Amino acid sequence: MAETDKDDLISIIEDDDRSITIPTNMPLMPVKDVVIFTDMLLPLFIGRKSSITAMDEAIAKDGFIFLVTQKHPGLENPKTEDLYTVGTVGRILRMLKLPDGRLKALVQGVCKAKIERYTRKRSWFAVKLQIIEEPQPVESNLEIEALMRNVREYSERILTLRGELSGDVTTILGSIEDVGRLADIVASNLRLKLEESQMLLEIINPLERLKKVNELLSKEMDLSAMQAKIQSNVKDEIAKTQRDYYLREQVRAIHRELGEMDERIQEIEDYKKKIKRARMTKEAVEEAEKQLNRLEQMHPEAADATIIRTYLDWLVEMPWQKSTKDMLDIVHAKKVLDSGHYGLDKVKDRILEYLSVRKLNPKMKGPILCFVGPPGVGKTSLGRAISKTVNRKFFRISLGGVRDEAEIRGHRRTYIGALPGRILQGLKQCGTNNPVFMMDEIDKLGSDFRGDPSSALLEALDPEQNSSFSDHYLNLPFDLSNVMFVLTANMTDTIPSALLDRMEIIRLSGYTQEEKKIIAEKHLVPRQIKENGLKARRVTISPGAIEQIIDEYTQEAGLRNLEREIGKICRKLARKIAEGAKGPFSITRSNLQKFLGIPKYYPEMDQDESQVGLSTGLAWTEVGGEVLYIEASLIPGKGELIITGQLGEIMQESARAAVSYTRANMADLGIKDSLFENSDIHIHVPAGAIPKDGPSAGIAMATALISIITNKPVDKYVAMTGEITLRGRVLPIGGLKEKALGALRGGIRTVIIPEKNKKDLAEIPDNLKKKIKFISVKNMDEVLPVAFSENLKQNPQNKNQNIKKRKTAK
Repeated sequence: MAETDKDDLISIIEDDDRSITIPTNMPLMPVKDVVIFTDMLLPLFIGRKSSITAMDEAIAKDGFIFLVTQKHPGLENPKTEDLYTVGTVGRILRMLKLPDGRLKALVQGVCKAKIERYTRKRSWFAVKLQIIEEPQPVESNLEIEALMRNVREYSERILTLRGELSGDVTTILGSIEDVGRLADIVASNLRLKLEESQMLLEIINPLERLKKVNELLSKEMDLSAMQAKIQSNVKDEIAKTQRDYYLREQVRAIHRELGEMDERIQEIEDYKKKIKRARMTKEAVEEAEKQLNRLEQMHPEAADATIIRTYLDWLVEMPWQKSTKDMLDIVHAKKVLDSGHYGLDKVKDRILEYLSVRKLNPKMKGPILCFVGPPGVGKTSLGRAISKTVNRKFFRISLGGVRDEAEIRGHRRTYIGALPGRILQGLKQCGTNNPVFMMDEIDKLGSDFRGDPSSALLEALDPEQNSSFSDHYLNLPFDLSNVMFVLTANMTDTIPSALLDRMEIIRLSGYTQEEKKIIAEKHLVPRQIKENGLKARRVTISPGAIEQIIDEYTQEAGLRNLEREIGKICRKLARKIAEGAKGPFSITRSNLQKFLGIPKYYPEMDQDESQVGLSTGLAWTEVGGEVLYIEASLIPGKGELIITGQLGEIMQESARAAVSYTRANMADLGIKDSLFENSDIHIHVPAGAIPKDGPSAGIAMATALISIITNKPVDKYVAMTGEITLRGRVLPIGGLKEKALGALRGGIRTVIIPEKNKKDLAEIPDNLKKKIKFISVKNMDEVLPVAFSENLKQNPQNKNQNIKKRKTAK
């Protein structure tokens, strides 16, 4: 060994009869996550450039390097203030350069030292040290022996709980008699925090260090005991599950040996392929992969596994990007619509307008159309015709009686049997994201404690919001902007205003007799002949017979009863053929009653002739327009007003307004003032079992009242509609086309309408205008000359009865 300068020589350690000289100047290497104690043998992997340089300098000099712990293990390039001042002088026993440039060194702790100053700080560290000499060990006494034994026993127990105890460890612990050395060896093997290990390193007194180690051992003993208890409890709880798992894994291993595919692995792989093929949105892909990872880590028989599988099935089967290509041939679309539906020009024009705009702007949002009209006019069949015209899939749901919000937006996945709402179910069934989606009976939605379905539809039926429609089950935004929603309703009164505002209302009135006749000849008769197994060449129904069926056996705005009557004829013919009749069969006016029986309705007016005190009004109902008869009568009394016929509040107010108008104009009408003082007025609307309401019968009530007072009959071929005011003005009404069709069915020839409803005549078909004369009026003075049949003879019987009543009243 070369001689060493006296200033550099601090101490000499005797080890295996060899003297070790420790210099005071040496390179410094920071270490992470570990505190190195004296006599500790530790392999180090060195990758930092500064540390590799320090190791090379140490090897080149004398093989000693100062090892000091970083205060923060995460620092890659620590500075002097990031290092502790007390560390351990290490001797490099062996060093190996790895292929990746790192070093692997075996280092042994020699003694403790403290940094006096840094002699080099750039690129790598070098320090001037002060070697820390431990005091001489005190003589062994009873307390020290007990303390050392306690430390040994604690160490053995902890190692036993960890499963790390061996005979060599027991022998080593039993052979150490030095207090400081025992403390260092135990401390180096404890799982202590970095700060606690550094604190032990800096305790110079061996006895104090051993006491601190004993204290930490006691704490670690409690932690290890608790950990062992927890592990034991968990092991007992999952023993059966683990056993089942191992058995299943063995079964899978057997299947693999037999060349059979593992079902679970195959399932996961299938889902991965489906997720790639589904072309989902970014959010949906992230959620699908997240749920698939959960499923992969979950026991295949767990309850949640079934829920996740169902959810993934819905995700991968939804038509995120699948759509059908629209057929935008406008001429062809018009032919398809005309071939399937007669009339309905306004609806057809709207559909053709949509296709035209779609042709010019393929990115336009789907419209929200609402067909409003009486039953049987073809609202639902129009939806099918639209889908056929634009070459889209068709899906229909009925909302009548739906009261649960979850029917629209679905259930949360946490519920047993949860499913998406009907909208997403329909899209999945169609397999495209742009079908024609029909919602029937939107006006018959209900609401209760389960929510309000109409409010849930607000998002789906708003073109500005439905591009990110969120269903409770999927809990992901789904684009509904390409869906063409078509809704149907019989009336708009029960539809919430917020929902009604999102729709484009298209009103469908009833059909005229001519339209019904054409539809029956082109569509209804051929369809019923085919459905009843007949042959078209052996069955003929004359146009006259069809007209008679329309006039005398049906009284409706739509076509359902007409088709039923035609079907009734075809069923009777089918029975005849089944009994052996040959045919051919011809149905005419002369033999129609043999098949349908006596007529149910009469096309003429119910009243035989014009009568005093009987006027004809017009009413609008959900099933179309109807004729409404209003009767007025004077009876002896004290001037009271009697109203019967199950009339609503608004209609009763109209009756009172008619009476007030009449009393206010008695002089102009030639009525004596004493008439109302000695007579009661009774206004009755027949069909008393049917509730009636609305203001449009005001002028009809006033006409009937003036008729009975003036003893002038009202023309039975004149019907009237309009609201009356106290000053006799006639206010506009609604549903004029429906009322006009009802008047035509009732045999009316003249209809009195308010002046402000004159613009609505543009919607009435020309053939209807030819059969009915429409007279517009502004006030009652214009109504009475048209209503009273001056050239008709008064009914003598009615006249005598009224004169007798008036004389009695006097």
